[in-house]
Amino acid sequence: MLKVFQLHVSIATFAGMVADGLLCFFAVLLAASSLQLVPGSPEISTQNLFLIASGFAMVMSLLYAFVGLYRPTPIGFGSMLRRTLVALVVGGCLTYLVLEKLASSGYAHQLMLSVVLYLLIGLVVVRSALFLMRRLATTPRVLIVGTGPEAQSVATDLMTLKRVERDVVGFFATDAAEAQSGTMRGHPVFSGAQSIEEIVSAHNVDEIIVAVREQRGGGVPMDQLLACRIRGIPILDLAGFYERAKSEVPIDSLKASWLVYGHGFVQGRARRIAKRTFDIVSSSVLLVVASPVMLITMIAIKLDSPGPVLYSQERVGLGGKGFMCLKFRSMRTDAEKDGQAVWAQKNDARVTRVGAFIRKTRIDELPQLFSVLKGEMSMVGPRPERPTFVKQLKEIIPFYDVRHSIKPGVTGWAQVRYSYGASVDDARKKHQYDLYYVKNNSLLLDLLVLIETVSVVLFREGAH
Repeated sequence: MLKVFQLHVSIATFAGMVADGLLCFFAVLLAASSLQLVPGSPEISTQNLFLIASGFAMVMSLLYAFVGLYRPTPIGFGSMLRRTLVALVVGGCLTYLVLEKLASSGYAHQLMLSVVLYLLIGLVVVRSALFLMRRLATTPRVLIVGTGPEAQSVATDLMTLKRVERDVVGFFATDAAEAQSGTMRGHPVFSGAQSIEEIVSAHNVDEIIVAVREQRGGGVPMDQLLACRIRGIPILDLAGFYERAKSEVPIDSLKASWLVYGHGFVQGRARRIAKRTFDIVSSSVLLVVASPVMLITMIAIKLDSPGPVLYSQERVGLGGKGFMCLKFRSMRTDAEKDGQAVWAQKNDARVTRVGAFIRKTRIDELPQLFSVLKGEMSMVGPRPERPTFVKQLKEIIPFYDVRHSIKPGVTGWAQVRYSYGASVDDARKKHQYDLYYVKNNSLLLDLLVLIETVSVVLFREGAH
């Protein structure tokens, strides 16, 4: 696992991205070299060729990200093939249009056909090589301190999540009663008869995860953990593990001290200026691009059901202050006729026919771009909630107010990493992703969220 500008990136994903970019670059060079062997074939200057190859590599890498090939959610082989072909068609057409300006139409046609052919062959070879490398690579060995539900959950994640796949050596019991079981989930349970240092040496442990919710009371041998840490063995607690493994911050085992002393929460002047500039530029561009869609939506809403086109509702923003959030109306006008705030449900009967479509495609969120320009919202951040729900959730969910330390967003980390949220339990889960974003927010993470939002909208991988 790599950490780039506060963003946790899987080594396998990073390697795949680099391999794809290089493959696209060299596919163009190889195709051009092949055409030069054909007598009478037109030529293109070396400088233009390298520009085309570099541009094609960058465009294809971006398109691969847009269609969701680098998202952590596993997709089937058929879906991956279809998305790859979509990216190839779009990227090939864009590159062809540029090539026509730099060379003859015939050369551009021949070159792109050769590029696509080499690229398809290269994709098979590179993906097979990466798969083989993952199979042959040595899996890191992990010792889990604890035997409770948290420790068992960590063990399951280590064995099932590809981005943090580990070989579980066993569990270290933090009290005598737990050590009596002998084995757990097919792995040995080590008692206090052996120190953690001895277990690490005997079993070639590469990493230790302390999966104990409450570490006070002497159950966790801190002196032994310190001795291992001094030897260079990485040690993670529950919050650190899930931040790395799932890009979320678990709130059940979270303590204020972890937030206080941990890295992150960069809210300095430079970050605020960069984020505000990013918001103004991106929202302005999107408003121009989406203006035809917004006009068609307004007409469709008016024809579909009686009532206003826009819907204004109070939401909680930066510092807990309220603001009026604009959306295209997607529900009947009597959706809350009794005046009580009601959680929106999946397949909600109150949603109109046009409303169902614009909610799935997130077109209903487009008017919030004006709130971004006004400075009430950001392009990326925690989704703003209604005051009634905020009051309820603050009493139930720990550290809920932390999400109000930054501006709410049109889209967010929780929206691209979690599916539909329509209950208190869903709000707890989404808050864990929001905490991760608030703690690790950066311009790179904002860009990643916007890219993944495209994938979520195109392939309906989530809902707002």
